[in-house]
Amino acid sequence: MSRRLRVMQAFKAPRATTNPYIVMLDEALGSADGLEHLRFSWGSAIFGRYDAIHFHWPEAKFGGASRLRAMGKRFLFAALLARLTCSRVAIVRTMHNIELPQGMPRCELAMIRRLDRLTTLRIALNPTTPIPADAASETILHGHYRDWYASYPQPPALQGRLGYVGLIRRYKGVELLLQAFAEARASDDALSLSVSGKPSSTELTATITELAGAGVELDLRFLSDAELVAAVSRSELVVLPYRFMHNSGGTLAALSLDRPVLIPENDTNRALSAEVGAGWVHQYAGDLDGATLRRTMDEVRRLARADRPDLSARDWDAVGAQHVRAFRRAVAIRRGRSYTGSARSVAPVRKQA
Repeated sequence: MSRRLRVMQAFKAPRATTNPYIVMLDEALGSADGLEHLRFSWGSAIFGRYDAIHFHWPEAKFGGASRLRAMGKRFLFAALLARLTCSRVAIVRTMHNIELPQGMPRCELAMIRRLDRLTTLRIALNPTTPIPADAASETILHGHYRDWYASYPQPPALQGRLGYVGLIRRYKGVELLLQAFAEARASDDALSLSVSGKPSSTELTATITELAGAGVELDLRFLSDAELVAAVSRSELVVLPYRFMHNSGGTLAALSLDRPVLIPENDTNRALSAEVGAGWVHQYAGDLDGATLRRTMDEVRRLARADRPDLSARDWDAVGAQHVRAFRRAVAIRRGRSYTGSARSVAPVRKQA
């Protein structure tokens, strides 16, 4: 029997404001067989004993309330890189984002790039994530939110209600949605639109408020989980018109609450549509317009679909076990041993070096 792996996660004990993905992963890893689940501290990371370390958003290790604290974080990250360079610890990274973060100081970006070069194995959250051609990787699908939202009341959908739910940023295309909705409502005044979430700037708040016309309800603030569940559940169709979409927690949240979605057409979303079953993931090409909203609402009402989307591949017990196998493979690679297991058979898209 294989010994338990000691794996440090690059996050601390979850708090009330922690990303739900991290909270659910923390719980899944804490109960996974074959794993000693360690949470992050700088002292343990730099001086402790463990087999692998697992990063999600390494840029979150920087920053601070003062210049002195920011400099201290850089020093600690540099010390951690030195320890990882000189040891046999495997480095695993979950690729939440495709691009490097923007607006970081050069020295911090240099350390992120150094971590990239040291990384032993990358975890992709969907099979279309581009991975360097010479990099070891596994695909482990983002777990669902069904258990996370199970304790909250779920009201019935309102007929004709379109909904957008989530933080509002420029790239998420809420302005385009409001313009497309105005076109759709001009032909069907039974349609309504709810936009719920906090905009990223006062300028964006002003733009959205100005574009909101007849039939639009705005709730421009941060939503609690119970409020998010209610907003999604009241929607007959959830519309997420992101200008760029790769790993969308909003899409998965809507599907976890058994609501169909309208999202941009791309390889990632085509794969998701095939996974969850017909009638749940509707896609559009090009710019969103009123005709697309009306056509999709008609499809939602007319086309048959299962009672719930199939999210069985995203059960958290399976996600935890797949992570353990990925960690074990990373440790074997780092120590020059062969490993025949796999976290998941689907391979991410390979990017040419």
